[in-house]
Amino acid sequence: MWMRRDRLLVTLTLAAVFSADVYFVLLPKLREKYPWDRCTCPAAGVANISLGDSEVPQWPPNSSTVTRGSAGGLWVTAVPMETGGKTWGSKLEKLFAHPLYNIRSPDPGPEEVLVQPEELMGYYKRKVSRWERHQKFYKDVVAATNISLPIQEITFDPEVSWLKFHMRINKYALYTRDDPNIKRLLQDMLNAKVVNADYTQDEKALKGACDCSQVVKPSGHHLKLALKLKDFGKAMFKPMRQERDQETPDDFFYFVDFQRHNAEIAAFHLDRILDFRRVPPVVGRLINVTRDILFTTHNDDLRSVFFTSPANNTCFFAKCLYVCKTEYAVCGNPDMLEGSLSAYLPGLSIAPRISIPNPWIRSYTFTGREEWEVNPFYCDTIKQLYPYNSGNRLLNIIDMAILDFLTGNMDRHHYEIFTKFGDDGFPLHIDNARGFGRHSHDEMSILAPLTQCCIIKMSTLLRLKLLSEEEFRLSDVMRESLGRDALRPILTEPHLLALDRRLQRVLRVVHKCVKKLGEPQVVAVDFVESRRTTAGPAGGR
Repeated sequence: MWMRRDRLLVTLTLAAVFSADVYFVLLPKLREKYPWDRCTCPAAGVANISLGDSEVPQWPPNSSTVTRGSAGGLWVTAVPMETGGKTWGSKLEKLFAHPLYNIRSPDPGPEEVLVQPEELMGYYKRKVSRWERHQKFYKDVVAATNISLPIQEITFDPEVSWLKFHMRINKYALYTRDDPNIKRLLQDMLNAKVVNADYTQDEKALKGACDCSQVVKPSGHHLKLALKLKDFGKAMFKPMRQERDQETPDDFFYFVDFQRHNAEIAAFHLDRILDFRRVPPVVGRLINVTRDILFTTHNDDLRSVFFTSPANNTCFFAKCLYVCKTEYAVCGNPDMLEGSLSAYLPGLSIAPRISIPNPWIRSYTFTGREEWEVNPFYCDTIKQLYPYNSGNRLLNIIDMAILDFLTGNMDRHHYEIFTKFGDDGFPLHIDNARGFGRHSHDEMSILAPLTQCCIIKMSTLLRLKLLSEEEFRLSDVMRESLGRDALRPILTEPHLLALDRRLQRVLRVVHKCVKKLGEPQVVAVDFVESRRTTAGPAGGR
C-alpha cells in the first residue's frame, strides 16, 4: 500500500520537474531560435489602417498562418519577411511570396479547363494549313503581276508560349500565379517578327456603318489592329494617341475620351497585383508602321489609309471611323510608333464567349441617366435576378468595379465570360484603354456596385488591406512591375500615387458597410457555386 503511494508521489514529482525544465529552459531556447510567437511585422499581415476620421477594423485577427474560417473563408497571415534568413530586395517579389498570394485554388478538372490540348492543336494546325494555302496563292499573284513584295514565312511550334497560355486557361483565371510561361509570352510578343496586319473583327463589322454627322463615333477615338507574329501567335495592337502626362480634359465625356495604350499595359499589371488574373497578358512595343503594317497587310482597305504627313511621318487611320477627320490618324516618328500588344484569347469557334451588359452600365448620351444613378436601392433589385442572386457573379462584378475605380475607367458597358464555364465563369477584364486619364480626380460612381451592394470577397479585401501597408504599398509594387516593360515609364508619378489614394477610398467604403451591416453580411466567402433559383432577364442566358 505504502509502496504504491510512494511510486505515485515520485512520478508526480518527476513530471513536475520535467514540465518546469521544458517551460523555463527548453522553450525559451526554442523561442530564441524560432521567434514564431514574437513576430511584430504588421506590414506583412493585415493590420489596422488609419483612414482619416475612421479606422478600418482587421479582417481577420492577425495570425501566423493561412487558415480557413468557420464559414469556409480565408484567414490570414502575419509572417516574418526574412523567412529562412532571406532578405527581400524587391517589394513585388515579397508580395508574391506572401501567403495571401500562395493560397491554392481548386485544381481544375477536365471540364474546368477551357480547351483540351488535342482540340486546340487540331484547330491551329488547320489555321496553319489555311495560311500556307493563302500564302501560295499570294505568291502566285505577286509572280503574275511582276510585283516585288516581301513574302512572310511563318512557323508553328507546339511548344510556343501563346499556345501554352491558351491551354492553361481554366474556370478560375486566365493563368496561374506562378506560371513562368507568362513571362515568356510577354517576351515573345515584344520580340517576335510581325508577318501580317489587319483590322480587328469589330472594326471590320463597323465598316460602312459610320455616320460622319454623329458626334459620338461607334467605337470611340481609337484604332486597333490585329497583328500576326512569326510563331503564329496573334496580338491586338493599340497605338499611342496621348502623352503620358496629358490628362483628359474636364469637359470630355467618358465615351468620347481617347483610349490609351499605356492604360492597357498598366491594367494588366494592376490586375495581376490584385490577383484577379483576368486581363490577358499585355506588353509595350515599338512598331515600325511601314515594315510591320503597311508591307505585311493583305487588306486593301488598310493599305489605302496610309499617307505621309507634312512632317514626313508615316500615318494611317481607320477606314470608316476616322476617314471623316484625318486628325484622328496615328503617325510614326517617322516610322516608329509605340503601342500595346495584348495577347489574343483562343478563337471563338473553339472557346466561345458571351457579351453581357453590365448591370451598372452608364448612359452613352449627353443627357441620359440609368436607374442605378438615381436609385440608391438599385442593388436590391439586381440581387433578385439570376445569376446575381447566387454564386460569385455579383462578387466578380464588384472585383471588376474595384479594378476600374483604381484605374479611373468609366467605360465598362459590357463584360464577357467563356460560355463553357456557364454562370460560374469569371468576367474577363478586357478593353481597359480608357483608364488612367485623370490622376487628379476619383470618380466615385465607378464604385457603385460596392457602395450599393455592400459586399466584397474576403480574399479581395485582404489583398487590398495588404497593399495599403507600407511594406507592400500599391504604388511601389506597381512602379516596380511596370518598370519591367520595354516602354517604361508606363505611368507618371501622379497616376501611381492616385492608386494609393483610391485604395484608401475603397477601404473606407467597406468600413462604412461593415459599421452599417456587420462584417458577416459584408465580407463574403470565395468559391461559392451558383444555383439557379430565379430566372431573370438581366444577365440570364
